[in-house]
Amino acid sequence: MSDVTPADLRRILDQQRAAFLHAGPPDLKQRRTDLRHLKAEILKRRSDILGALKTDFGQRSERESAIVELIPLVQSINYMIAHLGHWMKPQRRHVSAYFQCGRAWVVRQPVGIVGIIAPWNYPVSLALVPLATAIAAGNRAMLKPSEFTPATSAVIGEIVQAVFPTEQASVVTGGGEVGAAFSALPFDHILFTGSTAVGKKVAEAAARNLTPVTLELGGKSPVVIEPGFSMQRVADRVAFGKLTNAGQTCIAPDYVLVHEDDRDAFASAWQEAVKKQHPGGYVGSPDYTAILNQHHYERLIGLIGNAETQGARVIRLGRNSAADHVLAPVLLLNVTPQMAVMQEEIFGPVLPVLTYRTLDEAIAFINARPRPLALYYFGDNRTERDKVLKSTVSGNVTINGTLLHIAQDDLPFGGVGDSGIGAYHGREGFIALTHARGVYQQGRFNAATLLQPPFGKLTDAITNLILR
Repeated sequence: MSDVTPADLRRILDQQRAAFLHAGPPDLKQRRTDLRHLKAEILKRRSDILGALKTDFGQRSERESAIVELIPLVQSINYMIAHLGHWMKPQRRHVSAYFQCGRAWVVRQPVGIVGIIAPWNYPVSLALVPLATAIAAGNRAMLKPSEFTPATSAVIGEIVQAVFPTEQASVVTGGGEVGAAFSALPFDHILFTGSTAVGKKVAEAAARNLTPVTLELGGKSPVVIEPGFSMQRVADRVAFGKLTNAGQTCIAPDYVLVHEDDRDAFASAWQEAVKKQHPGGYVGSPDYTAILNQHHYERLIGLIGNAETQGARVIRLGRNSAADHVLAPVLLLNVTPQMAVMQEEIFGPVLPVLTYRTLDEAIAFINARPRPLALYYFGDNRTERDKVLKSTVSGNVTINGTLLHIAQDDLPFGGVGDSGIGAYHGREGFIALTHARGVYQQGRFNAATLLQPPFGKLTDAITNLILR
């Protein structure tokens, strides 16, 4: 699959817009048919997808890829097929007092052409779920997958090409120059998933065309552990969230806030949980994912080294391989906020642990930083739990677990502040990529007559009733 030029991008956009204006929005039957065909092609290419992911990462668990890429994707498509009819129905709305003889309703209409920019960490699901959502909403779409996962991008391109004509959905590839040109196109909506830094550039480019955006970004998602809670239960579930895809997950637990009296118990339980989940080690393991490339591997090694030189206690839980960019899990104790590992999203299997004396102190720590994409709370005390949830602002929350809020099709997914703008998944995705068009149908009665004799006194009475 060859890279496109900026001129190619504009040509495809013009082709899709012309087709959209000519054909109009597809009906419910056509949208469901398109989604079923997309799902069938994904399932047909299952082996190709898993092989491409392994090629791009060098070492990636096929079982994990199926669970975190294919299952959410297929379930999301199934959910849209099942609920799309309800989402497309006009919604009746209230009619104001003066105009009761008329009717009002809202219809959701496609916005037109959606530009989708997908990241490298989950290059299948984070490309094709937005595409399926755009199709469900009746739009046409251009999809730019990440240049850092070329084998997977090629398979995605083959899937889309097999299901849709170019004027309905198209995959375009290229590096930074193509990405910048893509963001600058006058789409009707852009859905971007990636880093906060790149998200700001996408938003800036989109603003020049007044293109609305949905930005799914990242940030430092905290784990708050209630004092005295079962550390084994916490450690097992935090290890699952942190080691899935070797921590290369936008909603991975980024750091832990644990009561100072429970720190050592957590550290011990964490080490046992990690060994239990990966008893065979990491280098060459079919169940553990490598860091995407040498650049990100060296970045993580640098974060660990910076923390160690500033006094952090580093607990390494396995053997690394720089040649294969495999990084074994690392636990960091005695961490301070000034360390580089607490200044940026980690995106790897490195877990800093910080302590607090009161929950108010933990809440203040979270609130002093940019709003996270996810927040995790472990505890059975409802009063304390509600205090944390009411006093913080974040994207979604999982209680007594990690990651699993993203697998709930009936929950919106999105960040706030530095972690994102807008939400998608399920109904919220349909809403994000459609326009709410209000319609009022006037009845036989002419409202203008209320301003004319002999209705003056009636008009005054209604006015006084409304304004009292």
